[in-house]
Amino acid sequence: MTSDLHLSALHQTQKRINRILDPVHPLTREDVVWMLEYIKKKVADGDPALMDLTQPRLLQNFHFFAEAAMSLIHRRHYCDQEADRLRDWLRQAAFGLNDANPGEPNR
Repeated sequence: MTSDLHLSALHQTQKRINRILDPVHPLTREDVVWMLEYIKKKVADGDPALMDLTQPRLLQNFHFFAEAAMSLIHRRHYCDQEADRLRDWLRQAAFGLNDANPGEPNR
């Protein structure tokens, strides 16, 4: 039973990540905060997926995490182009942590 609950929670998390990263989904501030919290928790918990990433890739993840976080500080509303850029920063920051981006992101 506990395993089923855990799998359900993982499925819901992945579903939310997929929705946030979907270019058709209107990106909200709450989405960005949720995604940054997700990434922060994975790093704080020492997610084993991080161990598979190279040091340069980890630095890139951090760079994009910081870009996304700073965008929350400096902006209140996003036009479509800015939302796309922010969504890409979130995708890059979460690289290696979820099924939404299993391969190296295109740059």
